[in-house]
Amino acid sequence: MTFTQYLFAANAAVWIGLAGYVFFLARNQARLEQRLHHLETLEHEHHDDGAA
Repeated sequence: MTFTQYLFAANAAVWIGLAGYVFFLARNQARLEQRLHHLETLEHEHHDDGAA
């Protein structure tokens, strides 16, 4: 392999790794948002039950 081919392969590996990391972060963010929404719903239900 020539220097240019190694450079291209390294560049591709970095971009693939970066895309995977961003995907991982996005998945975790979505999971945290779902969890927060669930907790907020439980809190509202708890306050509603206490007021009745």
